[in-house]
Formats: sequence, C-alpha cells, structure tokens
Amino acid sequence: MFSHVMVGASDMAASKAFYDATFGAIGAKPGFFDDKGRAIYLHDGALFLVTTPIDGAPACHANGGTIGFKMASPQEADAWHAAGVAAGGTACEDPPGVREGGFGKLYLAYLRDPAGNKLCALHRIA
Repeated sequence: MFSHVMVGASDMAASKAFYDATFGAIGAKPGFFDDKGRAIYLHDGALFLVTTPIDGAPACHANGGTIGFKMASPQEADAWHAAGVAAGGTACEDPPGVREGGFGKLYLAYLRDPAGNKLCALHRIA
C-alpha cells in the first residue's frame, strides 16, 4: 500500500543524527543525502525520507499523525526508543510496554523526533 514515508525537518543535521541512531538500533545503515539534500533510509524493503519543506516554510509535525515502525521484538523496540532519546528525541505517550486493544496485544514505544514528528515502534505479540 505504501511506497515510502517522508517527514519534514528544519534542522537536517539533528534529524539525521536522530534517525541514524534509531534506525541503527534496529540494524539499519546510516542514511545518506541525495542531490536535493534529503536524508534517505533503506531498510528491510522500506524507504523513509527526511526533507526540508519544498515551500520554504518551517517544518511542522502532523497533529494527530503517527508513523509506526515494525519491530522484531520488545527488546528491539526498547533499543530504538533508548537510541532516540539519547539522540535528541523526546519520549511521549505512556512508557514503552504492552497495550491491549482491538488489534490484540502490542508492545509499543513512542517518541517525537527533533522536528516534533510522532513515531511509534510496534511489535505484535503472538
């Protein structure tokens, strides 16, 4: 259904450091910049990009929006969360842990990146 996800950022250096750390914690390689200055991440068949807005306005996060990343285990979600906090992200929502609801049992960990984008590490518990 998705081809890629792209978020905006005003401070590309801070955002790249944050995403290099969080994605590195789950085994991804550091991002690279393309000729338009976008940071690009390729991992496990997925494509994620960070860019300054093309309209020249400051980047802002989506109110109510969340981008979820699939994790292999609760430990991987915890490593992702810890790396994000250490790299300038902010913990949000409840602390990492198990939540139960309409989608079954999930292990979730939430962060905001340096630009304020809300992110979620998600592991489905069988």
